[in-house]
Amino acid sequence: MRRGIEYLFFAHGALWRAIDARLAEQGLGRAHYRALYFIARQPGLTITNLLTLLGITKQSLGRVVKELEARDMLTTRPGNRDRRQKELRLTEAGRSLEKSVFTLLRDTMSRAYTHAGQQAVTGFWQVSEALVPPRERSRIAALGRETG
Repeated sequence: MRRGIEYLFFAHGALWRAIDARLAEQGLGRAHYRALYFIARQPGLTITNLLTLLGITKQSLGRVVKELEARDMLTTRPGNRDRRQKELRLTEAGRSLEKSVFTLLRDTMSRAYTHAGQQAVTGFWQVSEALVPPRERSRIAALGRETG
């Protein structure tokens, strides 16, 4: 068990360190990328839904959204169904940065997947899914039905 937990700690750190330099070039951090990632997956995502996905405070998300807006990486607009909601969309600059950082993450994961083999990848996905509380799994499944 300890070895598995240690691999989670170290793998998580290594994966995110792979993108830290790219984000730092823009003066951004991991929280910014996580927001960009989920907005790219679901254009029109509301602030409320993004809060739920990220599991951070409204104040923390507010800072991230304001900074990304100020850098012309995302726009907000009133919701179609509920005008009180704010829908989030990436600008061309936001899409470009998200894509370049995703490419780094994808390449890192791809190398690890190739090294481990398909059976190990399937096992990794199964263990990862089992770590997610059952009530949250449908949210992840819904993301899989979105773009790329």
